[in-house]
Amino acid sequence: QVLLEESGGGWVQPGDSLRLSCAASGLTFDTDTVMAWFRQAPGKEREFVSGIRPIASGGRYYGDFVKGRFTISTDNARMMLYLQMNNLIPEDTAVYYCALSPRYAVNWGSRWDYDYWGRGTQVTVSS
Repeated sequence: QVLLEESGGGWVQPGDSLRLSCAASGLTFDTDTVMAWFRQAPGKEREFVSGIRPIASGGRYYGDFVKGRFTISTDNARMMLYLQMNNLIPEDTAVYYCALSPRYAVNWGSRWDYDYWGRGTQVTVSS
């Protein structure tokens, strides 16, 4: 059984930083594995934040709103996915979800391409 568990959310002030973590279990990363972060604010659609292929070579992908503030990374030995978020703004307030697809070919921004999801971690940015 594949499980994803997020952690690291919390309440911060504008301009602060947070590092989200996602622990994956029940599978092994391989060259087809795709992992991503999505977020969902109250009353809004779930939107793509960032994506990466932990094993396969290739780039890192970000939503347009990120504007260089976030960095996605993995620790493959520990089966971990991270999202370093800097210079947070109130518009970043949302529940952040970790997602995984076992298939190499994905539409990064389509939530329907991901088979597995964590329960989410709340990020609140407010003064």
